[in-house]
Amino acid sequence: MQIALLLYPGFTSLDIIGPYDVLRSMPGSQSTFVAEHQGQVRDESGTLGLVADRTLAEVPRPEIVVVPGGFGTRRLLEHEPLLSWLRSVHETTTWTTSVCTGSLLLAAAGLLDDTPAATHWLARPRLASLGAKPVGERVVQQGKIITAAGVSAGIDMALRLVQLIHGDATAQAVQLGIEYDPDPPFDAGSPDRAPQQVVEAVSRSYAEREAALRGSAEVDG
Repeated sequence: MQIALLLYPGFTSLDIIGPYDVLRSMPGSQSTFVAEHQGQVRDESGTLGLVADRTLAEVPRPEIVVVPGGFGTRRLLEHEPLLSWLRSVHETTTWTTSVCTGSLLLAAAGLLDDTPAATHWLARPRLASLGAKPVGERVVQQGKIITAAGVSAGIDMALRLVQLIHGDATAQAVQLGIEYDPDPPFDAGSPDRAPQQVVEAVSRSYAEREAALRGSAEVDG
């Protein structure tokens, strides 16, 4: 089973590494990092690079697609080479998936029109503007499309995928193999439970980053 793990400049590293580490343990899987161009692709911090071994054109019919999020998505919402590839491969995938703001790319490609989908909690308005129906669930399955909420939810999504393909026992074995047994020091992983001042601080940081990206895009344009 060929799994295409998408890379693009400005991806969030855990969005793709989390699912990769789960799915590579799945029996019969063949994981391939793909990008528009072959070679190293830097994450949104610019400090970590992953290597795309194959171009999008070289992987026309993957059985599973994983689309990570990251601030780099904002530059790709009208980028037809990538959006066209997503539309094309989705016609024959068994599963089309996204993590965090990766769902913005699926929506921009027209794959989430009027469809319930997950994304990072701060990106729900943007997802809605692209025609999807944002929901607050951690993992959302609609037909063969599975979307996950922010960053760490990609691990949950990938485990759900293993369960759907190979059953409970295999998914449980993979979970145990990576010792995925979350016990965070704070119950602050959701805006519904985090202290209000923390929610406001994260919201400000996100808005500043979005504004900086818009400013950069205007300069580039």
